[in-house]
Amino acid sequence: MTTRPHVLRALAAGLACLAASAAAETEISFYYPVAVGGPITKIVDQMAADFEKENPGIKVKPVYAGTYQETVVKAITAHKAGTPPATAVILSTDMFTLIDEDAIVPFDTFAKSAEDKKWMASFYPAFMANSRTGGKTWGIPFQRSTIVLYWNKELFKEAGLDPDKGPATWKEMLADAEKLTKRDASGNVTRWGVQIPSSGFPYWLFQGLTTTNGVELMNEAGNETYFDKPAVVEALQYWVDLGRKHKVMAPGVIEWGTTPKDFFEKKIAMMWTTTGNLTNVKKNAKFDFGVAMLPANKRRGSPTGGGNFYIFKKATKEQQEASFKFAKWMTTPERAAQWGMDTGYVAVRPDAWQTPKMQAYVKDFPVAAVARDQLQYSVAELSTHENQRVTKALNDGLQAALTGAKAPAQAMKDAQAEASRILRAYRH
Repeated sequence: MTTRPHVLRALAAGLACLAASAAAETEISFYYPVAVGGPITKIVDQMAADFEKENPGIKVKPVYAGTYQETVVKAITAHKAGTPPATAVILSTDMFTLIDEDAIVPFDTFAKSAEDKKWMASFYPAFMANSRTGGKTWGIPFQRSTIVLYWNKELFKEAGLDPDKGPATWKEMLADAEKLTKRDASGNVTRWGVQIPSSGFPYWLFQGLTTTNGVELMNEAGNETYFDKPAVVEALQYWVDLGRKHKVMAPGVIEWGTTPKDFFEKKIAMMWTTTGNLTNVKKNAKFDFGVAMLPANKRRGSPTGGGNFYIFKKATKEQQEASFKFAKWMTTPERAAQWGMDTGYVAVRPDAWQTPKMQAYVKDFPVAAVARDQLQYSVAELSTHENQRVTKALNDGLQAALTGAKAPAQAMKDAQAEASRILRAYRH
């Protein structure tokens, strides 16, 4: 039996349709800042798969690009080579760098409907301070944080302190740390009272001190820094004194990465670190712990931190539209809440905290709300043009002061001179 020509034609047309619909699938590569493996990659993979199910025409390909620093370098290199990711989660502070490289497009380009605009207005203002400039929104908050103080309630009790009350001021933190620092018979320290890490992100932890001392490190345009202001020098002096004068903190440079481990092993009684460590502490601390907003001096406050979604300029129009859709999907109230519960990052929009799941979580684990409550006092994380170079100038100055190589005033004077030199080109 021969097949009739019109059946063949219909078959060919059907196959052509199938091929066209397969071709119409848009693939977006998504750079995400984490070293491969571990629970976070599983969560991200699952979210990408769930998004694909709900958006059959779009394929998301997560690329685990290493640290934040490695991710921004890889993204810019790929952009220059003409093969950029469609979207990426990169530090909110890299916004000016990405704009200067002409690597990203503002989200406003894609927010056509009233619903889109409402979504863009749904995030905490403190997180948007690092996401907007020049009247445009360049980044969308995704995994964002603030710095908080964690303390070991058992050690507080043992030192005769109220285990349910963390220090509320600089003065109280020093007094508590003095009681919590423990020495053996020969005077060697077996436990430090407090630990503020100074490797990895020294400038960020330092902002926890400058903010609470009532001073900001840069302007909104990202072309001026204020590293040598008296209130900045005063904040650095307090930090240096904890280790060198009062001897309640290890002197010199303290590792960012091992600080939580030191806390779990009771080598320290209090630590400053990101709220992004909350789930880690909850899982690994074998003792009751408290979480508090950073101790105030002139005011309360913390810098915000963490990563934003960006959309890349050299991606195709379809990839950009799909990336916009993906960012929107990833930051619905329910997903922002779930991400916060899974990771310890701060759910990035107020309505995420109103979801039944999140309300139940906070009721059971009240310290999860500390970072959220601190947002009303929070400021933008240090971010300028040539951000990595300017930040390095400050980090070098901080480490010189903490190791005793320079006096705080001199260290900040030198850091400011270097930052001014770098930013001169951006001041018209």
